[in-house]
Amino acid sequence: MVIVDDGSKSPVKVEALVGAGGFPFSVYVVRLEKNSGITEALNTGLRWIEANLTVRYIARLDAGDVCKEDRFYRQVEFLEQNPQVGLLGSWCVFQNPSTGFHYTYTTPTQHGAILSEMHSRNVFIHPTVMFRTELVPLVGLYPTDFPHVEDYALFFKMLHQTKGAILDKTLVTCEINSKGISISNRKAQLKGRQRVISEFGVNAFQKLVGKSKVYLLRLLPYQVILLIKNKLSSGKV
Repeated sequence: MVIVDDGSKSPVKVEALVGAGGFPFSVYVVRLEKNSGITEALNTGLRWIEANLTVRYIARLDAGDVCKEDRFYRQVEFLEQNPQVGLLGSWCVFQNPSTGFHYTYTTPTQHGAILSEMHSRNVFIHPTVMFRTELVPLVGLYPTDFPHVEDYALFFKMLHQTKGAILDKTLVTCEINSKGISISNRKAQLKGRQRVISEFGVNAFQKLVGKSKVYLLRLLPYQVILLIKNKLSSGKV
């Protein structure tokens, strides 16, 4: 496990995380002396892994998000059995830990439908993703010229090199945090999504439709979007 400490005021200590019982795997903390932003933190992690470890797969989890105990086993098993797939996600639940409000985020699961849907939204929720390490030299690190949507841009680039898939299981619970990066920068993120669609989309008509959908989202208040998502998912976890 590699933890990137992006200049937190109280540095992350391995001893505090592991405790007396320990973990059955190695834990490394890579610390940035000052807060450098999400893209640099992500790329610092990838660079460190590339320089110090030999691994076949890379998965990610945000602070505050929780995996089901079999998440990594299920994803590794799928990738082992499907060598044509290089980028794998799962369904997830978004939940506000303070209010209990939640909704289930579901997506297409097969490559063709995923690629089509990517023309309007990022099908791969970042903390659910696992990808083959061999993709990194092919597509590069998280692009620095797509702030707030660096993961969307990277995953779209990956889909130009490999097939994608989504497990139809809710394997991760993602925290809804009103002060989080995604919500705080929602308007900039939506504009960035339109740029990603323009840059990496592969179908002219789908690009036009997708950018139009994102434009409509920019007109709606975020609380309205949350209520619609909650209604569509029927509030079932």
